[in-house]
Amino acid sequence: MVYQNRSFQVEVSGWHQNEVTDQNNFPIRSSGNVLITIPFSRFNQELQRINRLGGKVVNIKPLTLQIGEN
Repeated sequence: MVYQNRSFQVEVSGWHQNEVTDQNNFPIRSSGNVLITIPFSRFNQELQRINRLGGKVVNIKPLTLQIGEN
């Protein structure tokens, strides 16, 4: 399926560095916003996790793979 290879970049605000977010493999910027790349196949699970951790999604941008363009 075409959708299996799609990914999105999600900007999340409201996260603070604590013992739960320390387990993430990305740092939280001083502005409090985080950019996360999420594959389409895990999109719902990641949005639920963001909500559980108290984050708020402020922007979603689709990532496109452009092959062969100059």
